[in-house]
Amino acid sequence: MPLESRRIAAFLLTHPDDITWRRTLVEDNLLQKKAPATALRQAQLIRKRLNTLDDAAWDMIANREKEVAVQLLLIATVKHSQLLADFISDVYVDHQRRLNLAITPGDWEGFLIECAHRDSSISKWSASTQAKLFQVILRILTEAKYLESTRSMKLTPQSLHPDVRRYLSSHGDSTLLELLERA
Repeated sequence: MPLESRRIAAFLLTHPDDITWRRTLVEDNLLQKKAPATALRQAQLIRKRLNTLDDAAWDMIANREKEVAVQLLLIATVKHSQLLADFISDVYVDHQRRLNLAITPGDWEGFLIECAHRDSSISKWSASTQAKLFQVILRILTEAKYLESTRSMKLTPQSLHPDVRRYLSSHGDSTLLELLERA
């Protein structure tokens, strides 16, 4: 949700209180959604992701070119989702290292089996939850241009923008910097 995230990032820079947050999302319809419940749900998810970053990153997301904004949004999402971070590390980077040029549904299934060894609650996820999570991860990686499309699932490795790299370095996020540089 890059467009919505850019709007929320700009709004977060005003440090809204709860009343202003709700009014802007519901009455002013900041996200341009038909249903207020949809706007609130999406905004809450975006806010949780963006709260892993600071005002400087929010400003870059809101005001810089799309490449910088999308890369920072990926960083926020990876910080918010250990599952996504593990998928990039365990599947994407491994595929790249082995020159395997595409991800398959079987890779996702194998990844979930490995995750279930670390956390047994994962084995209790329904098939529809597992499928939806895979769909979301593919969409995130496609929007960040790490995959060609959700259909082909071909790897298209990216280089971090120098300003994004500088941001991560200056904030001591060397682990995340290393992960995304390998990807």
